[in-house]
Parts: sequence; C-alpha cells; structure tokens
Amino acid sequence: MTTGVTDKVVPSDAPDRLPGGLLRLATCGSVDDGKSTLVGRLLYDTKSVLADQASAIEEASRRRGRDGPDLALLTDGLRAEREQGITIDVAHRYFATARRRFILADTPGHVQYTRNMVTGASTADLAMVLVDARNGVIEQTRRHAAVAALLRVPHVVLAVNKMDLVAYRETVFAAIIEEFTAYASELGVPEITAIPISALAGDNVVEPSAHMDWYGGPTVLEHLETVPVSQDVTSHHARLPVQYVIRPQTAERPDYRGYAGQIAAGTLRVGEPVTVLPSGRTSKVSGIDLLGRSVEMAWTPQSVTLLLEDDIDVSRGDLIVPTGDAPATTQDVEATVCHVADRPLTIGQRVLLKHTTRTVKAIVQEIPSRLTLDDLSHHPDPGQLVANDIGRIKVRTAEPLALDPYADSRRTGSFLLIDPADGTTLAACMAGDSFVAAEDAFTAGGEGWDF
Repeated sequence: MTTGVTDKVVPSDAPDRLPGGLLRLATCGSVDDGKSTLVGRLLYDTKSVLADQASAIEEASRRRGRDGPDLALLTDGLRAEREQGITIDVAHRYFATARRRFILADTPGHVQYTRNMVTGASTADLAMVLVDARNGVIEQTRRHAAVAALLRVPHVVLAVNKMDLVAYRETVFAAIIEEFTAYASELGVPEITAIPISALAGDNVVEPSAHMDWYGGPTVLEHLETVPVSQDVTSHHARLPVQYVIRPQTAERPDYRGYAGQIAAGTLRVGEPVTVLPSGRTSKVSGIDLLGRSVEMAWTPQSVTLLLEDDIDVSRGDLIVPTGDAPATTQDVEATVCHVADRPLTIGQRVLLKHTTRTVKAIVQEIPSRLTLDDLSHHPDPGQLVANDIGRIKVRTAEPLALDPYADSRRTGSFLLIDPADGTTLAACMAGDSFVAAEDAFTAGGEGWDF
C-alpha cells in the first residue's frame, strides 16, 4: 500500500490537459457506512494530502485515542462532525491523478440532511452508494438510490464496504449486488458498477485487494479514471445563457458587440441560425471568440463570446439557442423541488426564481404533493414544504422563461427559488416530470411512491 503523504498537490485547475477530463462524483449512503473514510483513503493513497494536513490528522486521531490516522477527518471538518463522528455538511475535495481530475462531494447520510445530499449530487456525473457489508441494503440505501435516480445521475457505483468484517466472503457481496441491482433497475438507474472494498484497510480502493482473488473487476480509482463522461458535444439542445454583454468600443473594433457566457449544453457553430429567448428575435452566429481567438465552433462547458450578424436587443439572462431547437417559453412552471431552507415554503409565497443567468419574480401557486422519505409515501396537498422535503410545486413567473425538462438537460432544466427579502436559497428545483418518471419506476418496483 502506498503512503499518502506528499508536499505538493497537482493544482485543481492544471489538469485540463488530462485525457480523462473532469469527473464530478458524490458519495452517499447510510450513516457509518464509511463514506468519509473512503474519501480519505482515496486522497491519502493518491498522495493528494499535504504533509502538514497528514500531521494534523494524525495528531487529531491520537487525541481521540486512535492507533492510526482517522482518514474520515480529511473531509469531516466541522467541529460538530468530529465530535459526533458523522458527516453533516457536504465536503468538497479536489484532486487529480495522471489520467483525470476530480471534484468529489462527500454527502451526509442522515435523513435530516437530505438537502445536503441533494446539493452534493445535483451536479454529479457519478454517485457512489456505500453499503455496509454486515447490514446489506437498508432503507437509507434505498432512499439515496431514489434521490440519485430523481436527480438523473448518469452513473452509479455500488461500493460494498467493510468486507474485512465479513471475512471477504464472495457470497455476501453477491447477495447485496442482487438486491440493490433489482431495486435500482426499477428506478431506471442506467448503469451500476459494484465493487467490494474495505475503505479502512484500503482493499480495492486504489490498490487491488490481496484478500478477494474472486473479484476480477476494477478498483474504485480505476473505475473513476475510466468511466465515460459525456460533454454533450453532439447534442442538438445547444444552450448559451448570456452572462454579460461586451462592448469594448476600441479603435480596432469600434462596432464589437459580443454576448459572453458558458455554454450550458450542446455545440454552437459560426453561420448557425439562432433565436434569442424569451424575446424570440432571430439572427445568425457571425463569430465565436474563445480565449482571445476566433473559432468555428464551441461546445459545453466552454466559456465563449458569441457575435451575431444582426444588431438586436440581447441582455443578461437571455438564452441563445439554435432556431430549429428552441424550447417553449412559459410563465407557468411545474417542478419537483427539494426544500433546503429552515423556513417553510407556502402557497402564495412570493419568491425570486433563478434560472441560469436569469432571475425573475414569481409566486408559489400550488404545492400538489410531498414525498416522505421515511416510507416513500406520497401526501397530496400538504400546504407547505419544510426543510429536507421533496415535493411538487407550481409557480407563476412575472416574465416568460425558456426551460428545458430536467430529464433532457440537468443544467437548463434546473432552477432555484430564492427569498427576495434576504437572498436565502429556498428550494432546488427540477423542471418537468421528474416526479412522474419516478412514480412509474416505483410503481413498477412495488416500492410505493404512491402517486
């Protein structure tokens, strides 16, 4: 096993040149399944821990009476987390190997921190669901699998942890795979990779295990380095939310007018007819500037400046899309939401709705249903949503919005509800029929999201 101490870490912004690109992943699972220990093991064994960090962790571990370093302390940074031995807030860690760079979100396992799990997994390309080999698939495992399915996370890894405590028995691993796979397939999870590990001992995390010769698959790190991550290069749903209008007014380019932003999805090309939403005005792309040079095409997630043939009114918050693939605009929005604020969300409440770079006034018109994660039951007309609740809402906006269904685009199909009084985020929202899709999956599986 390699030592995890180094005096230098590869900068998180340096490995753009790496062949594997960037992978965003989130760990989830029940309390004490070993999520933070697994993250710590990944960081330690990939030599992504600074020497002074390792020393501090070793000292903190000694104060807690541990014989060796408690790797969970690399992510559990809050005092309350260390005192209770649990993860409360989402801990983000950045590291890189020779093949890929990573942004890792270690999410809490407690039911009351569901909102934190949703936050960490909302942008993830991969969700790693940990299961304690001694306990198998339990209720909280199913909850987190359901949330990952609801958030449309493309890849799911089932990490069966603490195999050392069940004598590395293959039969234990096989039984857990069978139960979890049957459940996840009914949720519509597109891909599941199962790996037997011991995060504490390091088995199959970075180095292959010497105790499980019956397993011939990849280690956790090998899978993370090679799992395909779509950059949506060929998608026809090209979207550019305008963040800033650039008018340098220099002598060299006195008529320059560019529309800058990060491409949210798809590919844009010079000469392509485009529509500006919500106004509906049309033009053609006359140029694309990328990092100070002109290019013929650009794709997600590049940040570019778009030039148009016509001098039309475009401002921050507008959405530039291909003319033949423009989403409909609407002021009546239905969405699945996870309420993240401590104060309730109520019918008739006035809010701000932030979609990409556009923020508009809105009012909550209906709350048709709420999901209870304890028993995955559906309660109609709850009247309000409180912290950690997942439910359906209908809002009316003061101005039209161009929303894609969340099932088609996690970026342009998501939005936030914000308290206009103090700027507090109230709810993370997924436009369209995410709840309906989940209903069909749960009904087929007999698990009872009773919609």
